[in-house]
Amino acid sequence: MSQPSESTTGLDAAFLARQKARLEALRDRLVAEADAAGSDERRLQDESIDEVRDSADSAETMAMQENDEATYRRNIERLKAIRRALEKIAQGTYGLSDISGEPIARARLEALPEALDSPSERDVT
Repeated sequence: MSQPSESTTGLDAAFLARQKARLEALRDRLVAEADAAGSDERRLQDESIDEVRDSADSAETMAMQENDEATYRRNIERLKAIRRALEKIAQGTYGLSDISGEPIARARLEALPEALDSPSERDVT
């Protein structure tokens, strides 16, 4: 399979290099946050083993855990998209939609470097 040219993707080498650096930094930050959150959760569980808790404490803890779980799931999906975007840079297809193969707007890639499609394409599927 031939590599798309700059004219196909509309993205120059300098932009791709900046996006790759951004994606790698995002990936590293999300992994570090996940590691820290896991350590914090273990520490809190260890500290609370012998504590007597009332229902308000339990409800608050449960709400915090639900929020943490939602954040964790969102970050896992974002990590998958970041890894895919880095693959696409290596393959020369970054900036082309995974759904249609059409170019993704540069402004969208600047705002969301891990974008794999256009918003309108996601609404259809």
